[in-house]
Amino acid sequence: MQMSDHKEIAAPPTEVYAALLNPEVLKICVPGAQEVSGSVDAGFEAKVTQKVGPVKATFKGQVILSDLIENEKLTISGEGKGGAAGFAKGGAVVTLAPSETGTLLSYDVEAKVGGKLAQLGSRIIDGFAKKMADQFFVNLQTHLAPEGADDEAEEGVGEEEAKKGWFKKITGGS
Repeated sequence: MQMSDHKEIAAPPTEVYAALLNPEVLKICVPGAQEVSGSVDAGFEAKVTQKVGPVKATFKGQVILSDLIENEKLTISGEGKGGAAGFAKGGAVVTLAPSETGTLLSYDVEAKVGGKLAQLGSRIIDGFAKKMADQFFVNLQTHLAPEGADDEAEEGVGEEEAKKGWFKKITGGS
């Protein structure tokens, strides 16, 4: 699987870069993270529980950061094992650039999955990966600049309420 995207973070590159290197921030931002420990030099160990389609597993893995260019770029590579559910491994190149509203964060990800996860098919895996990435960046934005994230969250609630209202009209529910 390959995925590329960019996100606008309402914080300066120095803050975004520092957050990406902080295990406590990563624990807050990674969806399903139960534990994140370690250091930039030694690497991080993480324990993450996620449900992908019908498969729910706790993944234990290691993440190594390399090619660090302070406040500009880093490479993340890692591997996680989820027992019978399978494994995931891959890497990402993350670049940070100053923007009018803070930081433009761009990433290119390449990942592989095996075991039961691989049997789910690329459409489910790709959709799950996109959802995880989006949630990570919402969490990062909330952590770094809570006031900007509140606006985004309120927009999402409005859309969700509109969907519920539409569904109630069709089904005649209350």
